Amino acid sequence: MDISHRDITHGIAANRGQFVHFLLQVFFVGALVGMTRTVLPVLSESDFGLAAGAFTLLASFVVIFGVIKAALNLLAGRLSDRYGRKRVLVAGWLFAIPVPFLLLIADSWGWVLLATVFLGINQGLAWSMALNSKLDLTHAHQRGLVNGANEFAGYGGVAVAGYLAAIAAEQLGAREGLFWFGLVVTLLALALAVWMVRDTLPWAHAQQQASDNGKTPPTRNGLAFFLHATWGNRSLLAINQAGLVEKFTDTIIWLFVPILLVARGADLVTAGFLVGIYGVVWGAGQLITGPASDRLGRRGLIVGGMWLCGAGIVAIVMSHQIWIWAAALTVTGIGMAMLYPTLGAAVADHCEPVERAGVLGVYRFWRDFGYAVGALALGLAATLSGNIEAGFWLVGVAMTLSGLWVAMRLAP
Repeated sequence: MDISHRDITHGIAANRGQFVHFLLQVFFVGALVGMTRTVLPVLSESDFGLAAGAFTLLASFVVIFGVIKAALNLLAGRLSDRYGRKRVLVAGWLFAIPVPFLLLIADSWGWVLLATVFLGINQGLAWSMALNSKLDLTHAHQRGLVNGANEFAGYGGVAVAGYLAAIAAEQLGAREGLFWFGLVVTLLALALAVWMVRDTLPWAHAQQQASDNGKTPPTRNGLAFFLHATWGNRSLLAINQAGLVEKFTDTIIWLFVPILLVARGADLVTAGFLVGIYGVVWGAGQLITGPASDRLGRRGLIVGGMWLCGAGIVAIVMSHQIWIWAAALTVTGIGMAMLYPTLGAAVADHCEPVERAGVLGVYRFWRDFGYAVGALALGLAATLSGNIEAGFWLVGVAMTLSGLWVAMRLAP
């Protein structure tokens, strides 16, 4: 249905129904990836055919996920400007349909890697559209709240799914548990996207018409823009490297923390619950830290968050007690809540308004490429040392040094 700009009203209150639907969409996107976070690493050998001690191969599914999602971050915005937000969102869920079926028949790690390709496409398309659509619907002064709510819903989905998928795997078996959980999430999200979600591109066009008298802003294109957005000034370079390195923390939580917890005596469900603490604290904390960065400034929250994450990861590997693991994962979640929305806001602070969407896309490319770099580094560290503990120290050092770079190079 065509919508006239005269019929469009921006704001969360005016569009609360659609805003809630898009929050549900990002919750389901988070749930689909969250189901893999506890089950796949712990059961990679016993149920998915991975050889014992094959740390680099274990990391390979996160490497593939990071590369695919990073690339789709660059493409999703342009695709949605041409074809509409809803079509790209629905496409994201169509690409998710093979994931549960591939995990069901997986008798070797290759099947898991193939499923990860489709999972990465889903995450890059559907998560981007769920966020962009909410930004289309709302006012500029609500963007901090929108980002906080989006990340809360998404990583809330990650946390809840990690726990529920662990229960399903214990009750039904790894492949069967992931199949039924993933299938229900995918079909429910797809149905809502097709029948309940509206395309928000007209809202975006109305925003553009209201700014700059509707003129099309000048933009740089291609490689020149990518390089400009990567290191156009010292602040952007500091932000982009921090975005990449902070994914080391999320990667080790995904890859090695469940294995470490189970190896030291926790059962699969307990490990899923503990990892879920990190996701819940991270997600909920962003509702506070996002708006707080507008008042307190970006640099302190980013630096403090990087250092808290590093300390939390080191505390996990130094402990053998559940309550210390819970405390350390809470600290790590607080650190991620401090830095995650603040990095995105800092990108917007240090670029021209007419280039903001593109610069944010490049930042998200480097941020999610951190999954690939982090997984590869962790896999190599574990392989060379013969144990996964070395990876925890690697992440602790990387987060500390990256935070120091931000402290020294990010303009206040």
